[in-house]
Amino acid sequence: MTQISAPYLIYLGNTEIAQFAKTGQGLVHWRPERCLAQLRETGCQADLGLPDMTIKDAVAVGAKTLVIGTTFIGGQLPDAWIARLSEALEAGLDIAAGLHQSLASVPQLRDAAARNGRAIHDVRVSKTELPIASGKRRTGNRLLAMGTDCAVGKKYSALAIHRAMETRGMKATFRATGQTGVLIDGTGIAADAIVSDFLAGAVEQLTPAADADHWDVIEGQGSLIHPAYSGVTLGLLHGAQPNAFVVCHEVGREELSGFPGNKTGQIEEIIALTMLLGERFSPDIKCVGLCLNTSSLTEMEAKATLLTLAEKHGVPACDPVRFGVSDIVQNL
Repeated sequence: MTQISAPYLIYLGNTEIAQFAKTGQGLVHWRPERCLAQLRETGCQADLGLPDMTIKDAVAVGAKTLVIGTTFIGGQLPDAWIARLSEALEAGLDIAAGLHQSLASVPQLRDAAARNGRAIHDVRVSKTELPIASGKRRTGNRLLAMGTDCAVGKKYSALAIHRAMETRGMKATFRATGQTGVLIDGTGIAADAIVSDFLAGAVEQLTPAADADHWDVIEGQGSLIHPAYSGVTLGLLHGAQPNAFVVCHEVGREELSGFPGNKTGQIEEIIALTMLLGERFSPDIKCVGLCLNTSSLTEMEAKATLLTLAEKHGVPACDPVRFGVSDIVQNL
């Protein structure tokens, strides 16, 4: 698993569109204790609300890793940023990113890291040998976020459930399976960087045997009905061996995002498929809740919709952003 040292100096570059800094925003929202400061270039339109610091000043007060907290069109590293990343390595920081382009593929950065004994964390690149899944049952509890489509709130829901568990004093660990989740938590795997034969094994390794009262809350990916990404979803399901799952859905979305003509999964369909494909390795698997994005509805409409769906499916229905997930955690 990737292990990224904190605290972070979050690099926003000269980002002209504030919304592109979603990774940085996620870091600050979910793991503020890991975020020390931000570094912005002239013209940057993003602001995470952190102190602005130079690399030298951040190192002086304990920063360990410079994390790229924004994206660039095409997921590539702008040439203008290379000098700043090199400066960070020379100053004694590790660097980390979830870009499509590997930082380690840039000779200047690779050489600077080697020269200074620093680490480059390309969270989309798997650097370790991974096992084939064993399918053996293990102790502890695992909750997996499933979805009716991509980008329906699986990461947010898993993080919200994990936070609610910790607030209640429960033993719980968030398990990241995507590049942003890994950067937020500082550890985990990027499922899309793993050869499919080894994905379930990687998830077994990510979620080892634990105490009977411990919960691993696993970030989901894709959807079982997705024409492009169902494979990663199934690998996560089999590797996680969850005894509990939630279904994430955006109310009002009828087609798969970016795949016109293909309908999203239905909640009941995802529940049935997850049960069918999961119970061979997790005989006690069950749906424990629905996590719904109700942003297209008024608050009154949202509450009515949640009530209707909860009654229809027999499990708590929550909007993690608007109303939290306490009903789901209470139902475990």
